[in-house]
Amino acid sequence: MGPVRGFKRKRKVDKKAERKASAAPAPSQLDVPVDWWDDFSKRITGPLSLSNGLDKFESVFKVSRKTFNYICSLVKEDMMAKPSNFMGTNGKPLSINDQVAVALRRLSSGESLLTIGESFGISQSTVSQVTWRFVEAMEERGLHHLRWPATETEMTEIKSKFEKIRGLPNCCGAIDTTHIMMCLPSVDPSNDVWFDHEKNHSMVLQAIVDPEMRFRDIVTGWPGSLNDSIVLQNSGFFKLCEKGKRLNGKKMKLSEGSEVREYIIGDVGFPLLPWLVTPYQGKDLSESSTEFNKRHFATRVVAHRALARLKEMWRIVQGVMWRPDKHKLPRIILVCCLLHNIVIDLEDEVQDEMPLSHNHDSGYRQQICDSVDKNASILRDKLSLCLSGRLPP
Repeated sequence: MGPVRGFKRKRKVDKKAERKASAAPAPSQLDVPVDWWDDFSKRITGPLSLSNGLDKFESVFKVSRKTFNYICSLVKEDMMAKPSNFMGTNGKPLSINDQVAVALRRLSSGESLLTIGESFGISQSTVSQVTWRFVEAMEERGLHHLRWPATETEMTEIKSKFEKIRGLPNCCGAIDTTHIMMCLPSVDPSNDVWFDHEKNHSMVLQAIVDPEMRFRDIVTGWPGSLNDSIVLQNSGFFKLCEKGKRLNGKKMKLSEGSEVREYIIGDVGFPLLPWLVTPYQGKDLSESSTEFNKRHFATRVVAHRALARLKEMWRIVQGVMWRPDKHKLPRIILVCCLLHNIVIDLEDEVQDEMPLSHNHDSGYRQQICDSVDKNASILRDKLSLCLSGRLPP
C-alpha cells in the first residue's frame, strides 16, 4: 500500500499515567451503557431523528451494530489514551461509542460540522476534533484490513474468483483511479497543480481491488492534474513490480510451450506492461480482440464498482470538499478505504442493500495512454487467442 501519509507513528502512551494527569473523568468516558443506542438515539435532533431505512441505526451510520462494535473495539485504546474534554450539550463527557458515532456520521454522510453538531448536540469544534482523533486511531489500528495477499493460498483463491467472472487466467487484481473533488480558491496560484483535465480541483485515488471489491493497494495524495500513468509510475506498487518483488508468483500454463505470468488489469488510461494488461485500442479489431475486450471489461468492472461503493457509503469523499487540508485529506481517504474493507471483511449485510453502480467519476472522460511494452503485447495476444480457443494446443 502506498498512501501519502505525512505523519509520524504515534508514540505508545502509558494510559494509567495519562489518566492520573487528566482532569477529565476518564472512567465515565470508558463506561458504555448496555442500552447505548437507545440513549444516544434520543439525543439526536433535527431531520436525522426522522431517518428511515431497513434499520434506523444502519441508516444513520451505514454499518450494522456488529460492525460498529468492532470498529469501537479497534480504536478504543488509542482514542481514550489521550485526555480530552469532549462534552455533549447535556454536560456529560462523550463515551467511546459517542465519539465513534460522531466520526462515522461525519465520514458516511459528508454533512457539515455544523449539521452534525446540531444533530448530536455537540459543538462544531468537537465534531472536528473527534473525527480527526478517529482517523488517527484507524490509521494505527485498522491497516491490517488493507494489504496485498500474503500467502500463495490467498492469491490462488483470488485468481480463481477472477477467472470465474469471464475466464481471465492468473489475474491478480483490477486497477482504477477516481478523483476526490475539492473547492479551492482559484486566486491562489499554488492551487493550479490541483486543477485537473476537467477543470476541477481534485486529488487522485488509485486503487487495486480483488474480486470481492476489497481494496488491496491504494495510492492517494497526488494532484488531479497528473494522468493515471504518471500516478501509477510514482507508486510503490509499480516499483515493486518492476523489481520483480510483486506479481512474481506461479505462472499458468495456457498450452504446450505457452504460459502466462501473474498480472493485474486496467483500462486504456494505463500503460500496457508485462504485469498490467490493458484492452486493445482501435476500431477495426479482430474477432478475438473484440471478445478479449468484452471479457476484460466485465472483469475489471469490480474496480469501478468498488470506487463507486466507496463514494456512496463514505460520502465525505463523494462531493466537492470545501477547502480541505491537503495534508489531512489523503489520510481521510485512506480511512474511508479501511472502513470499506471492514464492511466486506465482516460480511456486513448493509452492503447487500447498496445498489451496484460503476459510475464513480461522473463528468470525467476516459484518459488514453499509448505506452505499449512489446513483451506485454505478446502476452495479451496469447491471452486473447487462449480465450477465443485459437491458441495452438
